[in-house]
Amino acid sequence: MTLELTALHWVYLSFILLIIGFMIMRRDTTLICIAGIFGIGLLATTSIEGSVSGIFDSFIYAIKELISTILIISIIVALSRILIRTGINEIMISPFTRFLRTPSLAFWGIGIIMMIVSWFFWPSPAVALIGAVLLPVAVRVGLPALGAAVAMNLFGHGIALSSDFIIQGAPKLTADAAGIAVSDVMTASIPLVIVMGVVTTIAAYWMMKRDQRLGRWRDGLVEDTRPLTGAASSQGSDDDAADHLSLATKRLLAVLIPILFAADVALMLALNLQGGDATALIGGTAIIIMLLVTMLTHRGRGLERTTAYLIEGFLFGFRVFGPVIPIAAFFYLGDAGFFSLFGEQLPQSSGGIVNDLGVGLAHAVPVNDVVSAVTLTVVGAITGLDGSGFSGISLAGSIAQLFGHAIGSGIDTLTALGQVAAIWVGGGTIIPWALIPAAAICGVSPFELARRNLKPVIIGLAVTTIVAIFLI
Repeated sequence: MTLELTALHWVYLSFILLIIGFMIMRRDTTLICIAGIFGIGLLATTSIEGSVSGIFDSFIYAIKELISTILIISIIVALSRILIRTGINEIMISPFTRFLRTPSLAFWGIGIIMMIVSWFFWPSPAVALIGAVLLPVAVRVGLPALGAAVAMNLFGHGIALSSDFIIQGAPKLTADAAGIAVSDVMTASIPLVIVMGVVTTIAAYWMMKRDQRLGRWRDGLVEDTRPLTGAASSQGSDDDAADHLSLATKRLLAVLIPILFAADVALMLALNLQGGDATALIGGTAIIIMLLVTMLTHRGRGLERTTAYLIEGFLFGFRVFGPVIPIAAFFYLGDAGFFSLFGEQLPQSSGGIVNDLGVGLAHAVPVNDVVSAVTLTVVGAITGLDGSGFSGISLAGSIAQLFGHAIGSGIDTLTALGQVAAIWVGGGTIIPWALIPAAAICGVSPFELARRNLKPVIIGLAVTTIVAIFLI
């Protein structure tokens, strides 16, 4: 049965192209996204009031989807403020400086550690852990904050999440949709993940070094590490209270904090905590540490300073997320967000606007080895545009099964290829609203991070697709 593409699909696709074009030109996309939401709402509700209300409701939907990420980032930033002001961070990171002594070692070191942690706990909690401990070390030895964000992003949300060898959530979804064993998908994905990871990270590193040498590097910082003015730091004199901590106390806390986070890791393994549950454990631990350090540091003013540090954290979090909410609101309409806001206005067999576009593409192309591989890469990338990465991989598995039967081989390779493409695009390497965790922890613009990742990821997908053609 051929899926019907309606005006909703074509309008949505048109705005996707507009948004991508404006991003490439380094222009703000907020107005375009809001116009897209209004247009989609007008077609879905056929009423001005419905489309206008849809703009606000889509913002609410996006905030609900992003709120856990906003919270963990804000809390980690609040914790970092008190650690910086007391000098505990200096003591805590000193052991790592002997291993990450140059910008190059910092780039590869922070990336590989991020990948390993992400395999066990997924990238979101890993970003919080790695960012809190290793980012200051990386910046200290000369790695730009944006370079650290690129490393964390490509190794965590790219390599680790697209392979998912430990948790196996991604290969389970694609394997079920393709009608093959999970082990088949994981085995087939190994060469593709290796090629994609090696090509992308080397390309990103080379481009970073080249642009630094030519003076074309821009770090895209959204905030420095100085205290905020106003209410959040109205009691500036209290910063001198850091002297209340003796050197021995600072050293004790510098040892205790990593131990507490290590205990989180042990609990995650013991209790099989993943994703949101793992993030919540880290967030709660960070709050407790912040309270402990703040009360020891500021003593009589501890209660007030606790609130001040939280305010600083939330100001930072919403400053970073503010520009992203409109664009996230638009792209969430490509998946479950549309049904939540506008109901069943798509064809009965629809799996969401983005999935429908992927199915339509698959039915519009001829079938052979080359076309099948290219189509799976493009379909995976298209379904990743909603910023999830996981929402479209079942579709990739289904299309891989269709093409695999048509050409008589390669179902496992095509399934793995679709999984890699969908997650590298949508899981958080080139979609600004999906890579916010790494961008926020490093204090850089998510849009600048997306631009920095774009070329390496495209090069990686092209090379990986060519390799997949030979493996089919």
